Amino acid sequence: MLKIRLSRGGAKKRPYYHIVIADSHAPRDGKFIERVGSYNPMLPKDSATPRIVLKADRIAEWLAKGAQPTDRVARFISQSQDEALAGKVQWVQGNNPKKAEPGKKAQERAAERAQREADRLEAEAAAKAEAAEAAAAAAAAPAEEAPAEEAPAAEAAAEATEEQA
Repeated sequence: MLKIRLSRGGAKKRPYYHIVIADSHAPRDGKFIERVGSYNPMLPKDSATPRIVLKADRIAEWLAKGAQPTDRVARFISQSQDEALAGKVQWVQGNNPKKAEPGKKAQERAAERAQREADRLEAEAAAKAEAAEAAAAAAAAPAEEAPAEEAPAAEAAAEATEEQA
C-alpha cells in the first residue's frame, strides 16, 4: 500500500520534513517513490516563507491512484487552499477517550493490589479487636485473681533459681 507521509531530515533538534510517496513497509526515512512537498516546523506560523509546501497536482494524481495520506499529511492537505486538492481529503480530528486508561494486565495488577491491601486492613482490624477484647476481659476480671496469677509465676521463677544452684 502506498502512503503519503513525512520523512524526517535536518539536524538534531532542528527537524525538517519532506512529504513523500512511499511504500507503507519502507522505513520512515528510507526509500521513497517521489517527493511531493516539504514541512519546516521550525519556521514561525506567521513567517513570510510558508511552513508547508505541497505539489498539489502530483498529490492529486497519487490520491487518484490510491495512495493513503497519514493523519498529519491529511491535515496539511485538507488545510491547503489549492483547487487541485479541494475536497480530495477530509481530515477529522481523532478522539480516543480510552487512551489514558491502563491495559488489561495493569488493571488486573491494580485489582490484585487493592485486594491485598483490603486483606491486610481486615487482618489489622481483627488483631485490634482481639486486643481490645483481651483488654476488656482483663479489666472485667476481679482484682483478687490478678495477684493469684502472679504468685505461680513468682514460684516458678524461684524454682528455676533453686535448680541452677
